[in-house]
Amino acid sequence: MKAPGPGLFQFIRGVKQRGFLEFAGKQWREHGDVFKVDIGRRTLMFVMHPDAVERVNLSHRQNYDKRASYDSVRKYLIGDGLVTSSGELWRRQRKLMAPFFTPKGIQTYADLMIRDTARLVERWQGLAAAGTEVEIAEEMTFITASIILKAMFSTETMESIHQMKDAVGTMISFTDTKMTGVHLPLWVPTSRNRKYLAARELVNRSITSLIAQRRATDEANWPDDLLSRLMKARDEETGQPMSESLLRDESITAFFAGHETTARTMTFTWYALAANPKVTERLHEEIDRVLGDRPLAAEDLRQLPYALQVVKEVLRLYPAAPFYVRDAVAGDKIGGFDVPAGAAVMLSPYYTHRHPQFWDDPEAFDPDRWTREREKARHDHAYHPFAAGPRVCIGNNFSLLESHVLLVMLAQRFTPRLRPGYVPQWIMEGTLGLGNGLPMTIAAR
Repeated sequence: MKAPGPGLFQFIRGVKQRGFLEFAGKQWREHGDVFKVDIGRRTLMFVMHPDAVERVNLSHRQNYDKRASYDSVRKYLIGDGLVTSSGELWRRQRKLMAPFFTPKGIQTYADLMIRDTARLVERWQGLAAAGTEVEIAEEMTFITASIILKAMFSTETMESIHQMKDAVGTMISFTDTKMTGVHLPLWVPTSRNRKYLAARELVNRSITSLIAQRRATDEANWPDDLLSRLMKARDEETGQPMSESLLRDESITAFFAGHETTARTMTFTWYALAANPKVTERLHEEIDRVLGDRPLAAEDLRQLPYALQVVKEVLRLYPAAPFYVRDAVAGDKIGGFDVPAGAAVMLSPYYTHRHPQFWDDPEAFDPDRWTREREKARHDHAYHPFAAGPRVCIGNNFSLLESHVLLVMLAQRFTPRLRPGYVPQWIMEGTLGLGNGLPMTIAAR
């Protein structure tokens, strides 16, 4: 049975008028948990039900992979890193890298996160004293870029952090636009093409230089960062290390995935807290009870569960990746509807997380959804902000730890306040964003 859905021109007009995110939600309400759009020879299948999330990511995962839908990301952003690789290459790389990203493995970075956030606390003290309005997304992007660059490369200079953050931001923006519409090839010297090529050259040159410098140093003197761990890793079967190109691709992937999404999560966290003062009050009560006026230590995080519940609820209502794609490599059925081979299956954390069959009052911001009892009672795949199954985001534990640290340390000292009259304009350009930014004033507690 063929799935329902809008015609091509209705889809194009709807996306133009409403934006992709809002129009997809409208179609979901009209057509149900499975609907499709045919774009030429390509079919987009939108699936919202948790059972479909489980089928695509787990029970029938052999029918789905990352193929044509990821070509632009491979070509213009991260090459054959974990996010885009498939088949045997992905299995080998995942096995090599998984030990570095377990809950135990990422604890080694907790002190780095605390140290870097303490520097941001100092900066915010000045902003609070001056009453200066800031763009909170910029604040969060810089701190997460700083943390991941230090965790990966032991990079400490502000200049190099700014350069890498800006260059990767340019590459992400360019890749987002390449995924839609028709664009001139890279050899045409448009200003956008030149800016992208310069950013890509800077990133590739910087990482290649870091790898070369590391190889020129006695291994006993290598810092204990992610690059050293990747360089030392050996395939269990062949004993071979990663190739130079894979080291570069995985480094870019880790930086891209390790700061962009967490920065957005933290940006949306400050909006959610400003919009929900009772949640903020309860968060402050927990932090004050556990820490008082003393600095956070990594072992304190276990005593701060409500702060983590706040992060999880932000990831529910405002997932940084509101959609992700799996390409059907063989025909299948989802919810009784045909999925043709080659279809791009659009899974949506944004709308699955709002499914009224699985979430009470789904639009409400309620961190109490994340008590242990309520989590256990919920459908296993009603929540998938980091995807699910074997291809769940390898950096999910790193991101949760970083978000937990940032929230506790900043909320201990400050209460960011929205500009009077501010109304968020949620948009989707690859990732979830705020079309009108997030201007806030930092108030000291």
